[in-house]
Amino acid sequence: MWIIPAAFHFFVGLSGLVSCSAVRSRSGYAVKDSHHVPRKWTRIGEAPANHVIHLEIALKQSQFDELERHLYEVSDPDHHRYGHHLEFDEVNDLIKPAEDSLRLVHQWLRDHGIGEDRLSYSPANDWVKLSLPVAHLERLLNTKYAVYKHVDGSHVVRAPTWSLPTHLHKHIDTVQPTNSFFRAAPKKSNVMPVADDELDMPDLSVLQRIKATNPLLNPTVAQACNVSAVTPLCLRTLYGTINYEPKVPGKNKVGLTNYLSETSNRSDVFLFLNQFRPEAAQAAFQFRIEVIANGDNQQTPNNATQLAAGKDLEGNLDAETILGISYPTPLIAYNTGGSPPFKPDDNTPTNTNEPYLVWVQYVLAQRDLPQVISTSYGDDEQTVPEAFARRVCNEFAQLGARGISLLFASGDDGVGPEGSCFTNNGKNTTAFLPSFPAGCPYITTVGATKNFNPEVAAFDPRNGFVSGGGFSNYFHRPNYQNAALKPYITSLGDQFTGLYNKHGRGYPDIAAQGQLFQTVWNGTIRRLDGTSASTPAAAAILSLVNDSLLAAGRKPLGFLNPWLYKRGYRAFTDVGSGSATGCGTRGFPAARGWDAVTGFGTPYFPKVRAAALKSQVKHSIAE
Repeated sequence: MWIIPAAFHFFVGLSGLVSCSAVRSRSGYAVKDSHHVPRKWTRIGEAPANHVIHLEIALKQSQFDELERHLYEVSDPDHHRYGHHLEFDEVNDLIKPAEDSLRLVHQWLRDHGIGEDRLSYSPANDWVKLSLPVAHLERLLNTKYAVYKHVDGSHVVRAPTWSLPTHLHKHIDTVQPTNSFFRAAPKKSNVMPVADDELDMPDLSVLQRIKATNPLLNPTVAQACNVSAVTPLCLRTLYGTINYEPKVPGKNKVGLTNYLSETSNRSDVFLFLNQFRPEAAQAAFQFRIEVIANGDNQQTPNNATQLAAGKDLEGNLDAETILGISYPTPLIAYNTGGSPPFKPDDNTPTNTNEPYLVWVQYVLAQRDLPQVISTSYGDDEQTVPEAFARRVCNEFAQLGARGISLLFASGDDGVGPEGSCFTNNGKNTTAFLPSFPAGCPYITTVGATKNFNPEVAAFDPRNGFVSGGGFSNYFHRPNYQNAALKPYITSLGDQFTGLYNKHGRGYPDIAAQGQLFQTVWNGTIRRLDGTSASTPAAAAILSLVNDSLLAAGRKPLGFLNPWLYKRGYRAFTDVGSGSATGCGTRGFPAARGWDAVTGFGTPYFPKVRAAALKSQVKHSIAE
């Protein structure tokens, strides 16, 4: 089995390349993919010839259409297979490449002096991995790599245009890292700190008194919640989980993702739980952290540079939110790294890999996974080549078919950040900026709300946070969305015509509180905004729904959306006020039913639980 980072990446030396074979292979090359460099990136020079890149070749999956059919059947509450998720080996049988595809790729690599003993593979052999210095990789892909600098000062090595022998075009979906500028890094995570001096400090005396009483006294939302400080008690009361005791912790699990320099600091998590969910405090030292590709798991205090960068704000927020709601459900944190960002003045070869892709491949290689995984990281869709975005989205479909619910943040800039709303196709046309992977049709995307009676779409003028929403330019609207989205788009009329894709996959699907979350970081309480808060909150609630299903002998929710759009939406509290402002406009408005800022609204656990059990009872009786 191939598991990152256990897969061994081989360095192919000069002696491993056969120049005459390489020349033969380059005949008949044609451009496979080309992607404009995003405007925040600038080319600063050629890539060093000895810089090593860990290459990932995505072979065409032979029966993805069949996998998709299975995915929708096991996720449709009206289908007799609802809840009958596929096993690990069944999924791999469907997505393994055709023998001819693997044979031709092996032949191509051999022509460049790369034998099969120097390759690593995914369990289904649909990903082939190898390591090459830039000089050799440029010959393999008939391209030129360069160093690109982001406006924040970070660097990557990329090739905006790359080629393959023409006979391989139909056998290979994408090769990365080449032209993807996707940035799954903490600084691009959807978390927005709010300085204490920018808001009124909350009076926590009421919260402390309620914490000291028996929670079965059923505090009201007005008692448990404070608009200036959202706590687990508030979330558990507002969303109706406060009196639910998990029945099958261990059988049921929940996960979160951290990238690059982020981890979930156990000391901070302990301080948070000790104050806001004291019976869960020891969970801070019990939840599992899986380190992938040299991911960060620094549990010692941050240094001055790390503190200035806000290291672990994201990781702490996610872990504290999930454990504060779903305890004692076991939590798994996936910390995915990679080598440090490329430094143009560093002669040591280093990895400029796609850590996001590393995580996806890692979890796909695992047989035992949490039933719900929360991810708070994303980027503008147009920073990702369409072919790469589609292939990553297809990876998510595999997890959905196995019964895993994937929740992703919708973004924090409404329909797009001011001053950046232009296309990246060389035309610089004014347009809304959808997010990725928020627009993937095989995941559930989470927006954010604020206030309590009623909740409204989140917006914080102190830091510019606006709950993200929109329509993908890459992914067509899936059938399960038609009934909900068509009336909404009709209601918009001619507003925003030409600024968004009316036929694209709309997001978010649901929402949850996402503003002014109490978070312990560096031993002190901070307040954070973001769909980075709403996403783990929603994940924790849905994980408790899974607990109830599993305890009743049912199956977990799995890929949520077909059930959500057909029946489950009735269990969510509609949000009808606010909008996804951005790009100099008021953006998509909240509305009755589904809308492109809060989806179907926020989950009320008793109703969601009842609806999920009812859907599965129907099929249990039929069987």
